Amino acid sequence: MALDGCGLLCKYILIIINIIFAVLGFACLGLGLWLRLSPNTRGFFEIQELNSSAFVLAVIVLIAIGAVLLIVVSFGDYGACNEKRCPLQVFSVLLTILALAVIAVGVLAYSCRDQVVQTIVEFYSTMYGMYAASEDPVIGATLTFIHNTLDCCGMTGITLLEFAKNTCHSSFFTHTCPGVIGNVFENNAPAVLGVFLGTGGLLIIGLICSVILNQKIKRVQQMDIAYHSHVY
Repeated sequence: MALDGCGLLCKYILIIINIIFAVLGFACLGLGLWLRLSPNTRGFFEIQELNSSAFVLAVIVLIAIGAVLLIVVSFGDYGACNEKRCPLQVFSVLLTILALAVIAVGVLAYSCRDQVVQTIVEFYSTMYGMYAASEDPVIGATLTFIHNTLDCCGMTGITLLEFAKNTCHSSFFTHTCPGVIGNVFENNAPAVLGVFLGTGGLLIIGLICSVILNQKIKRVQQMDIAYHSHVY
């Protein structure tokens, strides 16, 4: 027997959520591996004194997030698409842990926003210094995105004086990026917390759908067993 309307709705919601997080996982893992294995950034991981820097920690976090998301998505997609209860049960457990972790990280980042701002500024400064030394295209694209999004340019805010001036927009004077990063995060700390809580809420919706779909599949299997027992 086939799933009813509620079961099918939960199945397709799970597939959509898994696609979203799969794209996010591939993006995080791809960027993290590029920054880890690129000849221009590999030295940060080979020098013992830099192993605790914000850049190294950020790259490790990116790789870990990408890998975890892809593992979770693998169980979710396989269980939903093939209507298998065991992968869905594993997916539900992993999703519960992930949702709690995302909410906890959001609350922690909000309560310790001064340290978070300092870490982000240090990460930006490291990226800027690496691009000035190597002109790596991926780092350049990242800096261009940051500069255009935040309407800032490098460490001085004066385009003509910047080593990475080709990643800045055409304005002669603009804001310094470390200062803008601090102001943006400080002024939008509630919105950042909302993003984490919203992500956690999306994960909880996926968890609810996973539990419902698991119960619907179990009910269908029981009805099939009862039907065949009655017939044969």
